[in-house]
Amino acid sequence: MKSDTTWLPTTTDLDWIDATSGPPHPALLAIEAAAEPEDIPILDRASGRALAALAAGRRRIVEVGTAFGYSTLWMALAQPAGGTIVTIDPDRGRTDKARGWWREAGVADDRITVVSAPALAAFGADEPALRGPFDLAFIDALKPEYGAYLEAIVPRLAPGALVVADNVLWSGRVSGERPADPDDEGTSALRAFNESVLRDPRFAASILPVGDGLLVAGLR
Repeated sequence: MKSDTTWLPTTTDLDWIDATSGPPHPALLAIEAAAEPEDIPILDRASGRALAALAAGRRRIVEVGTAFGYSTLWMALAQPAGGTIVTIDPDRGRTDKARGWWREAGVADDRITVVSAPALAAFGADEPALRGPFDLAFIDALKPEYGAYLEAIVPRLAPGALVVADNVLWSGRVSGERPADPDDEGTSALRAFNESVLRDPRFAASILPVGDGLLVAGLR
């Protein structure tokens, strides 16, 4: 139990953690620099560090939503030798750029397979690369489809696998701490997804209040 229940981490704490952890790989910094001016959504750096810790020891990973390959690279750098990732994204322009940064970081091409299709279509088509079994799944794509991604992934998971989903706090809108736009389908979808997974007897699950919120669910 915290000694001071009124204390919450501030930017000073978060900056200290970042500084103490040391700089990310230069390829990760290059992705950060490229993503900001193009308004490409990437994982928060603190969430990247958490995701890397969760990926350590995980040999077969599936990722829904590649973008510039930032989260992909955090996981690939943390995996054991010979670890592989299958990542799904229909935007070849983005994933081709991602491949360049992965190579810059020394990640061999055969370690990361890109499935260039909408995720639900790829799962529905029984894409061979997606047959699994996977020991970690990371979800960071269309928010209204999170629940459908999860149900497509579960049969492809190995015993004891982890499922991780980003943006589950949605900048405070999911909890109601901040108001949501009435037309924002993401808020209601994420709220329903969180409630479903946290109560799902198939998983031991929790939400880490890091970045924009990471849901972590371990398959029982």
